[in-house]
Amino acid sequence: MRVQPEHAPWALKDFGIKCIIAPSFADIFYGNCFKNGLLPIKLPQETIDLLMDDASRGANAIITVDLEAQEISGPDGGKVSFEIDPYRRHCLLNGLDDIGLTLEKKDIIRDYEARKRLSQPWLFKD
Repeated sequence: MRVQPEHAPWALKDFGIKCIIAPSFADIFYGNCFKNGLLPIKLPQETIDLLMDDASRGANAIITVDLEAQEISGPDGGKVSFEIDPYRRHCLLNGLDDIGLTLEKKDIIRDYEARKRLSQPWLFKD
């Protein structure tokens, strides 16, 4: 049995993970993270090492990821910026998947179909 690439992001999301920080990602996994509402952040290994050091300081060592500001805040107040494609950022911030993006254009689609129905009625079955 072949495991589909989407299963990895699904499993992480089902486990409650919302963000993954790593120095690199496989292209398919990276794209599927966005399609499943996960934020994959690429950072240099040195920066990840600093974040891991912050995280190892105990229960009060909270690291916060702010997608809107594109920043990661450490427990000592330090901030790390990260880059993300504006389109993917918009989708994550607004909870949009491929269907949601299409539904954002529903008025344009409805108008197009109304014009087509008038100009080529044979395409539509009533």
